[in-house]
Amino acid sequence: MGKEATFQDFSAGSPPEGQDLWRWLYVELRAAILDGRLKPGARMPSTRSLASQYSLSRGTVVTAFDQLQSEGYTHTKVGSGTYVALGATGRAVSDKSTPDLLSGSRQSKARLSKWGERYLRKTDVISAPLHVGRAFRDYEPAIDLFPTELWARVASRVLRRAPRSLYGKGNARGHQPLRRAIAEYVGASRGVRCSPEQIIVTAGSQQALDLLARFLIDPEDKIWMEDPGYPGASQAFVSAGGRIVPVPVDQEGLIVKAGRKMAPQAKLAYVTPANQFPMGVTMSADRRVELLRWAAGANAWIIEDEYDAEYRYFGRPVASLQALDRSNCVIYVGTFTKMLFYALRLGFIVLPEQLVDAFAAARSFVDRHPPTLDQAILAEFISDGHFGHHVRRMRQLYAERMDILKAAADKQLNGTLDVVQAGAGMRTLGWLKSIASDKEAAGAARAMGLEVVALSTFTRTYTQPPALILGFAGCSRAELHRGVSLLRKALRGDPNLVS
Repeated sequence: MGKEATFQDFSAGSPPEGQDLWRWLYVELRAAILDGRLKPGARMPSTRSLASQYSLSRGTVVTAFDQLQSEGYTHTKVGSGTYVALGATGRAVSDKSTPDLLSGSRQSKARLSKWGERYLRKTDVISAPLHVGRAFRDYEPAIDLFPTELWARVASRVLRRAPRSLYGKGNARGHQPLRRAIAEYVGASRGVRCSPEQIIVTAGSQQALDLLARFLIDPEDKIWMEDPGYPGASQAFVSAGGRIVPVPVDQEGLIVKAGRKMAPQAKLAYVTPANQFPMGVTMSADRRVELLRWAAGANAWIIEDEYDAEYRYFGRPVASLQALDRSNCVIYVGTFTKMLFYALRLGFIVLPEQLVDAFAAARSFVDRHPPTLDQAILAEFISDGHFGHHVRRMRQLYAERMDILKAAADKQLNGTLDVVQAGAGMRTLGWLKSIASDKEAAGAARAMGLEVVALSTFTRTYTQPPALILGFAGCSRAELHRGVSLLRKALRGDPNLVS
């Protein structure tokens, strides 16, 4: 018969407030078993003595013992008592030389894949921002002005009326009413030619790019990427084994002739034609036609990413590249993150018809589908006209904020930073006039609490004059003025920056 364990073999503090007593006792006993203070084969204290010692009810102790036994830490012998299970600490009773696997004395040497290690070396981990609307964050809309009460009313109505089927397994392509609403909206606003069946709903544009990379790219396939360009896209393509071919950008967008020269048989081209990231230029009509002709001749795909194309401040939004496509080679990617609020992780892909069935099947193996209830709420929000109204309101607001930033910068930063009057999007460029290194300038601005990114961060091969990327959409008038004032101090206050 084994020796009975006692609480002298381990220490047990007082139960924390709000925690069930049985769970506290179970955790204390389990810890003592795992670190070897209660030895394998030792008899546990009786439930009665344990209850008396810690002023617990016997039922509380019995519940803790039952949980330990159900998880294999103890076993009961009829008429004898409860014993610590052999091997419960990860070592045999008689083998004193075997280390305790849970004690921390032996660390796992399991490693990331070679690709994972390469990826982390090349990728900066961005922490979540703590302050909403800080100057000059370039990716966040005016989330403080989003109509949350209206969204809540729509959500409440959808949830009250939702059929039971909406709580079950959803469609891998996405919620049918949402796909229908997306097809109607992008058709009317961007000229995209599609049916609801050609749309796959995703968890934002980044997942859309990840899906496209997985199922379109083979290892060593060459990918045209705008240079400078969006790093999230290149990371997705590299993760699938693709080889990035940087293609320069000028005032008409991607220089197709340069791409043809470097990689005429590339598998795919990624472009942001309505508002090139991060230069802010619009691809000319001639370049669009030239790009489409190349893709048709090379049997290549084009991914058209238009995440903020709705925000155009001069005239109407330009038609999509997909609207010109007659060869079914353009894949259109959009997101609601920039249009509504950042936490709404919903985007979409408009696929050529020949890809629809394959992607619908492939989609089900990734995460099945985004939350169906969120999709249903968004579908109603769009169908009721609230989405279009919000975008129009934000377009006017962002144009005003661009004007505020431009006027303040011209007044306070004249001769130091030439801020471009953006024609679209939520950010603009500020060309540095007397500072040679935009990364050093961005560092000085960040030291003042500003969120500023150097243009050179997004270049691979083709250098641009030094510039800073300045977001304005999510910043109030007061924050923009404060930001410009701090930026002036940062750029003029550091003598090491001036060349």
